[in-house]
Amino acid sequence: MLLTMTTTHQPATDLGHLLHKHPDRAQSFTTSSGVAHVFYPKATNEECTVALLLEVDPIALVRGPGSTLTQYVNDRPYAAGSLLTVALGSVFRTAMNGRSESYPELAQTPIPLVVRIPALPHKLAERLFTPLGWEVRINEHGDSRYGDVTLTGTNKLSDALKHLYVLLPVLDGGKHYWVAADEVDKLLKAGDGWLATHPDKELITTRYLARKRPLVLSALERLAEVDEVEPEELDNALTEPKISLAAQRKEAVIKALKEARAKRVLDLGCGGGALLRELITVPEFTEIHGVDVSAKALQEAARKLRLDRMPDRTRERITLRQSALTYADTELAGYDAAVLMEVVEHVDPSRLPALEHSVFAVARPATVLVTTPNVEYNALFETLPAGQLRHNDHRFEWTRAEFAQWAEGVAGRRGYRVRYVGIGPEDAERGAPTQMAVFSSGDEN
Repeated sequence: MLLTMTTTHQPATDLGHLLHKHPDRAQSFTTSSGVAHVFYPKATNEECTVALLLEVDPIALVRGPGSTLTQYVNDRPYAAGSLLTVALGSVFRTAMNGRSESYPELAQTPIPLVVRIPALPHKLAERLFTPLGWEVRINEHGDSRYGDVTLTGTNKLSDALKHLYVLLPVLDGGKHYWVAADEVDKLLKAGDGWLATHPDKELITTRYLARKRPLVLSALERLAEVDEVEPEELDNALTEPKISLAAQRKEAVIKALKEARAKRVLDLGCGGGALLRELITVPEFTEIHGVDVSAKALQEAARKLRLDRMPDRTRERITLRQSALTYADTELAGYDAAVLMEVVEHVDPSRLPALEHSVFAVARPATVLVTTPNVEYNALFETLPAGQLRHNDHRFEWTRAEFAQWAEGVAGRRGYRVRYVGIGPEDAERGAPTQMAVFSSGDEN
């Protein structure tokens, strides 16, 4: 099986530096399925093409499961799929990780690339690659499921390799090896920065993990917390719920806001706007204010909300504002309610008193809703290693007792009452996966 990658970035031979493979040398590498050859059909300052040719060992394939006929007569030695991605990950590992000691800036710079795979199952190619910025051209081989696929785009080389690493076996629809729990980590690492926002993330995850439902659910749960992406409908527990945990969280928040008869609502730490998109559908909320410290997150929220195409009457109800929750912002005072949905755990413990002051003293809404993970529940996630937090940006995760201790302290110091709500499937010993504190002040109507 063959894959070529061409760039016209000049000098184009810099591609060799990024791949850590010299254009003047042909090299061979032993892989689990055969021998991978790397060579450069063309290497000039104007254009450089690298080729990866995987020479599959058919005898090695015979040792796999299947009948005698399917062992010997199949497409594996020829069509791009998981065998090729294993070779990609092995031969170009450093480049895939975006590392280049000699050209660190270029490794982080999008460059023009043309990728060609002469034999690839192409049914989903345009659907999966186009959202990642690739133009897809397919020359079909008659009625065959395979086509000669060319991808053209401007991407970082590391991103391009990660796209191929994940999507080639997804297009093929099968893997040549046993899919175990460690495949979740491989998927999340290769999908870092793009998979969480892909419109077909669930399809990709399902096919990449060979439709093994527990792994898929766990991957989607963890994927929801990657790169500051809002969980949306991906956040699932161990069992397959009819309504995802993320959806249950938003339902619980909206229910509590309605019970508080809130009309003017703050979404503090709104991120990409997952909750805002739900709040805007509720007519009772006449003024909605999304706040986040990240300008990038607010841009994403505006895009997902489609503010530029929103009807004027709806657009007038929503405002986005850049502000840090650990600094007093008097512009946030006077609202009926504030929501901190999966926010406090991203704040350094030493900064929690500052957050408390800005939210409960300066803004001081009549109702404050705070949701956060229940760390006791983590043991029920099969692929989450013991002691590991649900998100790499979490500064901590509280037990129910620790959360109550913090909440009771805040309520006592700031003149609020507090009650607790469990969100998600409840375990008899470990409680619910998400815990919510509902603070109510004496200032409420």
